[in-house]
Amino acid sequence: MQATEQRALLTIALLAAFADGNKADAEREEIKRIADSLAGDSGAPALAHLYQDVLLKRVNLAQAAAALPDGGQRQLAYEMAVCVCDADGTQSASEQAFLAQLKEALKLGNAQTAEVEREADALAAVPVASGAAATAAAAAATQAKVPEAELDGSILNHAILNGALELLPQSWASMAIIPLQMKLVYRIGKSYGYELDKGHIKEFIAAAGVGMTSQYLEQFGRKLLGGLLGKVGGGLGRTLGGAATGIAFSFASTYALGHLAKRYYAGGRQMSTAVLHDTFQSLLGPAKDLQTRYLPQIEQKARTLDAGQILSMVKAA
Repeated sequence: MQATEQRALLTIALLAAFADGNKADAEREEIKRIADSLAGDSGAPALAHLYQDVLLKRVNLAQAAAALPDGGQRQLAYEMAVCVCDADGTQSASEQAFLAQLKEALKLGNAQTAEVEREADALAAVPVASGAAATAAAAAATQAKVPEAELDGSILNHAILNGALELLPQSWASMAIIPLQMKLVYRIGKSYGYELDKGHIKEFIAAAGVGMTSQYLEQFGRKLLGGLLGKVGGGLGRTLGGAATGIAFSFASTYALGHLAKRYYAGGRQMSTAVLHDTFQSLLGPAKDLQTRYLPQIEQKARTLDAGQILSMVKAA
């Protein structure tokens, strides 16, 4: 893929991120940080001003779409945009209008887009707990506190799984990371006797400084620039180098978020937003270092994952 095509895909991703027009200032700053980081990591100066170009409307959807001559790239652009719009929940009316405009600009028909729309929408709508899981968690919460070692094991397993999702070539595979993180926080809260809904968990994750839209945007960007997207064959060995940063990010963010939730709910939810954010950052660095130790397990987990089973796996988690 040429640099101009990478830039066009990232432009569409940023346009999708701002399609609802309701991004908080913190989320905007996080998206800017990601754009700058991706530019630095790729060594492509042309990417450095991408965020400003999108925000100041110096580039539009038609221009970005025209820079993607290949049908596979146009399909990828639409898949990615759907995932960005779905990352923080169901689509708003403005996001739906944006996707309709994008589909037209990319000259894609309904038959070409139906599958990814169905998969992404299903992932966005996954509840934090099924009826059976909620009942089991409530029962556990009325008993003695869940052993710390058991919680630590669950956090590590979620981190390994989310790192493995970064190795899958499908553009929407990384979208499963967010509901898995939400389910992890839900279960940790339950273990300390707190009844959590999706809204509370989103607020907790946002307070930690993990934006849902920006997180998916970073995962997609690193897959794109690392050359992993679309590599269905060829084995993990040839793709691991390009995906290493993304693996570390997803493993570490999940691991740090889990341990932050442990501290927060064990302490009676007494942390302020500033303390939550600072504590998460203090956990993130060691978690990135820890990822190296568990890289063999992450690779092994990736080899066992089937893209068609991701939704079932997320529902059961």
